[in-house]
Amino acid sequence: MKKGVPTFRILFLAGLILVGLGVLVARLWWLQVVRGDFYTSKVRGGSQVTVRLPAVRGEIKDRNGIPLVQNRASFEVDFYLPDIVRAYEKEHGKAPLRAVKYRRTDPRTGMLSEVSEKDIPAIVNETIIPRLQKLQLEQDYNAEKLQTHYRNEQLIPYTYRQDLDFETMARLLENNLGLPGLKAEVKPVRSYPFGSLAAHILGYVGAPRDINKQRAEESAQNKDYNFFQPDMEGKAQIEKAMDRYLRGEPGVRILQRNAKNQILEEDVQLVPPKQGADVYLTIDARLQFIVEDTLRVAGRAAAVVVDVNNGDVLAMASVPSFDPNKFVPAIEAKDWAALTGDETSPLLNRSINAYVPGSTYKILTALAIERAGLGDRHYNCGGGVSYGNTFMKCWIFGKGQHGSLDLEGGIKNSCNGYFFQAGNAAGIKNIEEIGHLLGLGQLTGIPLSGENPGILDGPTHLAQVNPRDRWRPGLTANVAIGQGSVLASPLQLALMTAAVANGGTCFFPRIVDRVVAPDGTVVEQEPARVRSSLITDAGMTPEQIEHVRHGMWKVVNEAGGTASKARIKGIEVSGKTGTAQNWRVNSAGQKTQDNNVLFIAFAPYDKPKYAICVLIQGGKSGGGVAAPVAAKILEEAFALDKGELEVKLASLEPTIGNFKFIESIDFNRDIPAAATADQETVETVAAATTAVSDVAQGTEAPSIREEPDAQGRVEQAPKKKRGLFDFFNFGGGNKKPKPERNNAPPGHIRR
Repeated sequence: MKKGVPTFRILFLAGLILVGLGVLVARLWWLQVVRGDFYTSKVRGGSQVTVRLPAVRGEIKDRNGIPLVQNRASFEVDFYLPDIVRAYEKEHGKAPLRAVKYRRTDPRTGMLSEVSEKDIPAIVNETIIPRLQKLQLEQDYNAEKLQTHYRNEQLIPYTYRQDLDFETMARLLENNLGLPGLKAEVKPVRSYPFGSLAAHILGYVGAPRDINKQRAEESAQNKDYNFFQPDMEGKAQIEKAMDRYLRGEPGVRILQRNAKNQILEEDVQLVPPKQGADVYLTIDARLQFIVEDTLRVAGRAAAVVVDVNNGDVLAMASVPSFDPNKFVPAIEAKDWAALTGDETSPLLNRSINAYVPGSTYKILTALAIERAGLGDRHYNCGGGVSYGNTFMKCWIFGKGQHGSLDLEGGIKNSCNGYFFQAGNAAGIKNIEEIGHLLGLGQLTGIPLSGENPGILDGPTHLAQVNPRDRWRPGLTANVAIGQGSVLASPLQLALMTAAVANGGTCFFPRIVDRVVAPDGTVVEQEPARVRSSLITDAGMTPEQIEHVRHGMWKVVNEAGGTASKARIKGIEVSGKTGTAQNWRVNSAGQKTQDNNVLFIAFAPYDKPKYAICVLIQGGKSGGGVAAPVAAKILEEAFALDKGELEVKLASLEPTIGNFKFIESIDFNRDIPAAATADQETVETVAAATTAVSDVAQGTEAPSIREEPDAQGRVEQAPKKKRGLFDFFNFGGGNKKPKPERNNAPPGHIRR
């Protein structure tokens, strides 16, 4: 047998080895060189986390550009719960520390069943909290809320701590905890720098009602995220009405995980969110401050100031009030319960709610009388008028009688007897038509939640509520003095007053002036809009409207008028008082007097600029309570125009409501001498107010913080401090300046 191996076999084997090595080297070259970038990106993509950054809302400003709503940077610590669970299972195996059970409805059968799931609080308490405790960064949290968050919204980071100060944030970053699923973030937070100022106009924001819908909409646009941080959305008032403009565009942050599945601090890629457009209001923040500060003399009240020449709402206030900052980022359950449980209804915007207008409604009736050509006709007031078997009293009944009066005399004396007769002579049809032209019984169209249209009483309304009943002269007499089913809001009455002041043009209210994009482009400009003209639409003459204007002038400026307390030195004010008797049941079950008193006015008489309506609940009379409040507001408004009054805006604490009865109000103003004292008494009988709700219709429920759970842990409200970083370049902050007013006369209230 031959020793050794033939040469060709060795060569053949060597060739096979070389070919194999060549194929292997070629494959490695193809994968690592030619296709290297592709596979590197695949590996990198698998270890990257894409986070949606919430959009930054635009600001809301007054007519002069003063920011009423801003954004501030909030430094937060978030839990990325899937990453925390993933890291825990990698270390301890698939079995969780312990399981918890909860009951859910099976979507297929509709039956309740018990389901087990991972105990997230236990995992967090074992892996995350001890490290935070060592650094004194731990804070109590709501364990039940954490568990529910993982169950329903685990792709949304859970906010563990908010509004960290610079020292705490620096300590967190310096120690670089390196904990899986723990991330320090900076987020935009809504800020209302002036506290409760204009709260009923601005509204508040909250978490979106349907986050999954928002996520699905963006997924349809090929925007997929590992973690989805939703945008805040407007829940009420301007925040809600202008939400589509205020919302900006979301950003995106791409983060890197290391081999231990920890999210690194350094961003792989960052696309900052874009801020939304700014909304400019017609409100003058200084005048708004004056109005709200003045209304503090009352426990429940409202006031509206409009520009008679275009319908601009310059100020709108309602008390009691609330601080919208409490709704950011979510209102505590106890605070929400306090607001909704308060019998004085601090969430209700009384400016757009409907009330019995009392004798202020006589101005509408006066226009109808003039339209019928009866303004110069005299009617005799002997203390009242009989209709059928009913004797309807004038407020002077038992004290005397007004005698023969024309229209201006009827307005000046607020004589029920005159308006009973003249209103019937003019006819309910005329009253209805004038009311319709002035917008009574209709929504004004102002973009605020919960507006009440009120009731324009007459045959049309009666046919709707009681088709079997028929209209009678006694009902016309009731309506003529603002009784019956008549309801109107302070805003509607202010616009009616403006129409009389400017000679017959009724405007729709304008509270949003314009929307401006971040680059300065005007996205939308709201023009002044005319609802109607008493000249062209009702066929009235300027002379007829002037008779009504002059009658209102006599109310304030002539002896015997019911609003001598509305006089302003150097300025001719024209107005009309109203007192609607109302009774409420107190906590002891007793009926107590709770009149709604009103005053409408415009000034100056010759070239009117402002029209105002003041409503105060729980007052004795319109002339003694509401008129002084309106006069003080107008006096300071004109002083502001002349540069004689400086208003330094400051954060306002919410006004606390009460049910105290107000006999009269005196601000110790320099009032021109009056020949006679206020004579007005209660002018309407058995009238009642109507409120839509404590929480206005069209207002969405806010985000509410949870109460302590069964384990005793509570999500605490952190201190609100502005950090030193300015990652998003937010303006404003939550620093509240001290209240300060210059040259404001002291108020005195006698109860």
